[in-house]
Amino acid sequence: MKILIVEDDKRLAATVKRGLEHEGYAVDVALDGTDGRWMATEQEYDAIVLDVMLPGLNGYKLCAALREAGNWTPILMLTAKRGEYDEAEALDTGADDFLSKPFSFVVLLARLRALLRRGQGERPAIIEIGDLRINPAAHRCLRGDAEISLSPREFAVLEYLARRAGSAVSKRELLEHVWDFAFEGDDNIVEVYVRRLRRKVDEPFDRATIQTVRGAGYRVDADA
Repeated sequence: MKILIVEDDKRLAATVKRGLEHEGYAVDVALDGTDGRWMATEQEYDAIVLDVMLPGLNGYKLCAALREAGNWTPILMLTAKRGEYDEAEALDTGADDFLSKPFSFVVLLARLRALLRRGQGERPAIIEIGDLRINPAAHRCLRGDAEISLSPREFAVLEYLARRAGSAVSKRELLEHVWDFAFEGDDNIVEVYVRRLRRKVDEPFDRATIQTVRGAGYRVDADA
């Protein structure tokens, strides 16, 4: 999953970015509203963490502009302000949730997971594909009763494919949602991670859940 943080407090933005990356998310950061709007328009994100008090374009205006343009990426709005009117304004401009500073990272993470589940299409808390079960909140992957140890990036690739089970996912789409905006390496890195996943998730269990779709990318299929 790929997250955009729009926050002018560099220390806070860096802290949240590190925390989310540790959880396996790909994260981009914009330090003002103008850059945030450009990045949210030019890139596809699974969720946006948006501060209210921003230079250039404040969070309320940025949120409203994205919604007016038809961008319905889930938005979690952050603010140092408190009070029901501030929360109401955040929600009325199109935000999906609201969190006051200072906040617990654990709470922010839980709210982001909730937003991602409510995003486009069905996003169950536990993803089941045949006897493969993926728990994003706990970062656990099981094949039957056997637990499979995955790195954060491996888990992120598998989760993205699993949430689109039955559909072909291109290497470009995986790069855009699992790696951050600054990634400039070879897109064959996707093949490397898919091979690793097959060695861990499929081969020891005589399965072929992760399939190659010639000319289109990869697909996860419960019946394979």
